[in-house]
Amino acid sequence: MVFKKLLKALGVGGPSIETVLPDPNVRPGGALGGEIHIMGGEHPCDITDMSVALVTEVEWESGDEEGHSTRKFAEAQVSGGFMLAPGARHQLPFTLQVPWENPLTHVYGQHLHGMKMGLSTRLAVAKAIDATDLDPVAVHPLPAQERLLEAFARLGFRFHRADVEEGRIRGVNQMLPFYQEIEFYPAPQYARAMNQLEVTFVANPASMVMVLELDKRGGLLTEGHDAFGSFAVDYATVGQADWEPQLDGWLQQACKRRGLFF
Repeated sequence: MVFKKLLKALGVGGPSIETVLPDPNVRPGGALGGEIHIMGGEHPCDITDMSVALVTEVEWESGDEEGHSTRKFAEAQVSGGFMLAPGARHQLPFTLQVPWENPLTHVYGQHLHGMKMGLSTRLAVAKAIDATDLDPVAVHPLPAQERLLEAFARLGFRFHRADVEEGRIRGVNQMLPFYQEIEFYPAPQYARAMNQLEVTFVANPASMVMVLELDKRGGLLTEGHDAFGSFAVDYATVGQADWEPQLDGWLQQACKRRGLFF
């Protein structure tokens, strides 16, 4: 009897779940919807909670230490507690709202190198190991974000990688405890001034802030440093601007203000 209780606590013969996500593609501010299929195990289970959430890999720094960890965000409860009978089967629908500040994972259908994100489903079982499921999701840019990324590409910037950094950006109204950096190799005309350009979007329903960070090339007698600038972008007028010369002007001004010369 003790052995059977131990096996039960370890999840042996317990319930299982499968998340069915008909369309894993979404944009920031949109919603993911699907069904959770629950299958009872060999014995009755006291289910205390069932939830879905987005998870992503986040880079963090603390003093001289740094590392990666998986962070859960945008969690939503699907069901409260109930008793799951042996062999019982249930299908529960869910809808999860995606934050406007959600990091992107794909651009023009291509996966952004360095990004890891998924939908986590958790079935909390009293006095036993929880049943979990993880499904990949694809977060595509908003039209305004897509237009600006296209402008950087037309200026000659080449995509390098993307990651998610823990922390907050100074002077920016930010809801999530982390932000995404989309890194580009510099366009030829900027190659002498910077190692890379990092672009961050902090979006809300009506507009967004675009943050640019320039990693300066260090010389023999000087160390490289980051130059920072932020710009407001209105969704209603984003299609009316000629973004290539405007971005080029912003970048040149940012470089000159901080002593980064071509």
